[in-house]
Amino acid sequence: MSEATTTPNVIEITELVGGYTADVNILNGCDLTVAPGEFVGIIGPNGAGKSTLLKAILGLLKIRSGSVYFHGEEITGTKAHELVGRGVGFVPQTRNVFPSLTVRENLEMGCYLKPSMFHERYEVVSEMFPKLRTRASQPASALSGGERQMVAMGRSLMLNPTVLLLDEPSAGLSPMLQDEVFINCKTINASGVAILMVEQNARRCLQVCDRGYVLDQGRNAYTGSGRELLADPKVIGLYLGTLARATGG
Repeated sequence: MSEATTTPNVIEITELVGGYTADVNILNGCDLTVAPGEFVGIIGPNGAGKSTLLKAILGLLKIRSGSVYFHGEEITGTKAHELVGRGVGFVPQTRNVFPSLTVRENLEMGCYLKPSMFHERYEVVSEMFPKLRTRASQPASALSGGERQMVAMGRSLMLNPTVLLLDEPSAGLSPMLQDEVFINCKTINASGVAILMVEQNARRCLQVCDRGYVLDQGRNAYTGSGRELLADPKVIGLYLGTLARATGG
């Protein structure tokens, strides 16, 4: 654990090794921190272990060595539902809404562990995203991809988490809807919720996050602020391509 600060990191991962089967490791010694209120992005090539790292935090795969801490307490291997109850929000890449339920019912599902919180949190979340209130009675299946992603994010906020894990939130969306998703991420982060986001749109991810990690073959390849990584010639050449030289945003 880091001893440099008096306030523990929201998430701290040290030398994490693990995988889905007994003989193959996907993570090969990852280290990562997320400070309170920080927006951290994870990029890297396909198969680098990005989404696997989120699953490791959530106790969804076998961790063979290393540790995961949440607010200074070790949570290595803790079950996902327990972590949700303790303040870890998670939005998976696929199947992240209940299509037959209305928007309001989807948000109610976000409070299934603590139903007494629903009315208070519904007001907070719908104030953050007014469209959720105006679409409250519509089934999620009738929404656009960007709107469904907003519902999934809203549901993950219903238990008032201190950190939100996002797995490829822009996947499959048009560029315009991707921008909407990233704006929503910034809105959530501005409310004080720390974010750890895995994202294939590497350039956009680094434009909106405070810090970024580049994973490759289950290891940390590079880390730095979003702008530093966008301007790093090695990161550009290996992971972003020449278009990443445009660092606006």
